[in-house]
Amino acid sequence: MDLNRDRRNNLSLDGLNFFLADVRDGLGPYLAIYLLAVHHWDPASIGVVMTVSAIAGLVTQGPAGALIDRVRSKRAVLAAAALLVTLGCMVLPFTSSFSLVALTQALSAVAASVFAPAIAAISLGITGARAFTRRTGRNETFNHAGNACAALLAGGFAWLFGPIAVFYLMAAMALASIVAVGCVSADAIDHDVARGLEADQPVPGEMPSALRILLDNRTLLLFAICCALFHLANAAMLPLVSQKLAQANAHLATPLTSACIVAAQLVMVPMAWLVGVKADVWGRKPLLLAGFLILPIRGVLYVLSDDPYWLVAVQLLDGIGAGLFGALFPLVVKDLTQGTGRFNVSLGVLSTVFGLGAALSNSLAGFVVQAAGYSVAFLTLAAIAALALGLLLVLPETCIPSRAPQPVAAAAKRYEVT
Repeated sequence: MDLNRDRRNNLSLDGLNFFLADVRDGLGPYLAIYLLAVHHWDPASIGVVMTVSAIAGLVTQGPAGALIDRVRSKRAVLAAAALLVTLGCMVLPFTSSFSLVALTQALSAVAASVFAPAIAAISLGITGARAFTRRTGRNETFNHAGNACAALLAGGFAWLFGPIAVFYLMAAMALASIVAVGCVSADAIDHDVARGLEADQPVPGEMPSALRILLDNRTLLLFAICCALFHLANAAMLPLVSQKLAQANAHLATPLTSACIVAAQLVMVPMAWLVGVKADVWGRKPLLLAGFLILPIRGVLYVLSDDPYWLVAVQLLDGIGAGLFGALFPLVVKDLTQGTGRFNVSLGVLSTVFGLGAALSNSLAGFVVQAAGYSVAFLTLAAIAALALGLLLVLPETCIPSRAPQPVAAAAKRYEVT
């Protein structure tokens, strides 16, 4: 075993997850701020561009996973996607055309849909199933650290140089991710293992449809429903908090929201680490239940006070729920698809399902706020989160907990950097 190669692959995957963290989620609110402040777009046009981008990303999640399952040039696909995102960022400062902005953001969203399945596949192909839990926890740890760092840098650069600086920051991080993936050893990736097959197992034939993948695996379907409800309840909470902060103190709303995002990402770091260390020992379900339980509690706590610092403090709980869910999601999908060769396409299909939940969340919350106020909206989201928790209780444990985890630890030890 080449320990130097293992060390280099680990460091390369660490760097890939760190630098790709901000790129994976797109420009998001930064794009809205830029178009509003620099080009003076109206909110409706901004909303249309962001909706087009979101839809483009959603509909390509499943095909992106299927592509990663099939190709053996996973590193090249990931690098090409990062390059497309970079070009999409670099075009924006030089145009205010609605059509061109919408097109570049849609293409960037399509490219970004490759990132999650590609990283999961490369990680699984290098570590194998036994050490995948530890590597996934480590991936998410560096992902959240990268998000926190990028948010701090974006805030600082935007304050010094204006909103345009965010695009150059994202482009620089995308280019750094290309360098990182290029440092991963191509011959270290077992492409059959990377798609969820066992060693020496024959590759399945024709790929089933996305709907068939879910219908043929009822446990996977139940997990998909839980994920959709979780994001339906969760996605609108931070925007609602931001609106309440703006009502309380418009001057402090933006810095408090930014601080809240950074702090939540920092909370996610130890949560992801905990999953990597304990998910094989305790099983997936106890950690999943803890993550899902936090969400209805958050929804109820928001209605207890309108104090800005109380709202920010409660939002920090998102770091626990989202941190646990983000690290556990690919592990549960891997458990439920192991041996099928459908790991990455299943990952993409479930990402589409919970992406739809997240996309509907803000609309639902907006209608409830308009009809009955913020407190009712938070309680509605809390009720949806409670439903998700109830369904999760029915979900069986997807892996056998190892109270004596020596085999897993031994398999994973090769992939640790000391």
